[in-house]
Amino acid sequence: MCGRFTQRYTWEEVQAFLRLAGPAPNLRPRYNVAPGQKIAAVRASDDGRRLSMLRWGLIPSWAREPNIGYKLINARAETASAKPSFRAAWRARRCLIPAGGFYGYQAARR
Repeated sequence: MCGRFTQRYTWEEVQAFLRLAGPAPNLRPRYNVAPGQKIAAVRASDDGRRLSMLRWGLIPSWAREPNIGYKLINARAETASAKPSFRAAWRARRCLIPAGGFYGYQAARR
């Protein structure tokens, strides 16, 4: 599974591709976005799609600690709508995340 990703697009590139409404935020390229960090995400609003800064991770309603959100960063599209951790968010809180690439680290071999 991927644990990091890049966001390297400019506002103009994202706006042109997704036809966003609202003011242009100051986006800077990021090449090592980790769980728990703020990310640029596109959400639907009354006047169209808008770019918002959101925290990467999902804190389910049953979680006792917010740190559980760092573990819930990946979901399989085939099962996300049925899994208890993702079910409510799947139905009501979707977003698009403009990502340039995904990657994960591997432990060094000895």
